[in-house]
Amino acid sequence: MDKIEHLGIAVKDLKSANTVYEKLLGVAPYKMEEVASEGVMTSFFKCGESKIELLEATKPESAIAKFIEKKGEGIHHIAFSVTNIKAEVTRLKKEGFTVLNEEPKKGADNKWVVFLHPKSTRGVLVELCQERNNE
Repeated sequence: MDKIEHLGIAVKDLKSANTVYEKLLGVAPYKMEEVASEGVMTSFFKCGESKIELLEATKPESAIAKFIEKKGEGIHHIAFSVTNIKAEVTRLKKEGFTVLNEEPKKGADNKWVVFLHPKSTRGVLVELCQERNNE
């Protein structure tokens, strides 16, 4: 894995959360984007070489809505940048990690994404991210 790409934070209200993080980080989000397939609206803040992703549910059955219902607002996942996501999935499966989606899917911020089950990573949802080529 190349680096921590971003931390994903589940929030109830993206607009008010953006205000808090703008004050905290001293910058506005550089991007807001809906990922309809995941039922979320996201905003991204740069923080040095890493990013903070705020996620608000747009559907009551989305993973973010369920997370907030169960655990409240807070850190939802940690994402790592990888060069070859398919090779990394193969390697991690051989190491015994449980992969939630073996085929990379389109995520926010122009990334291919794959998630590892928190039960195999000591309670942390891990996201692997690879930059998508312009399509």
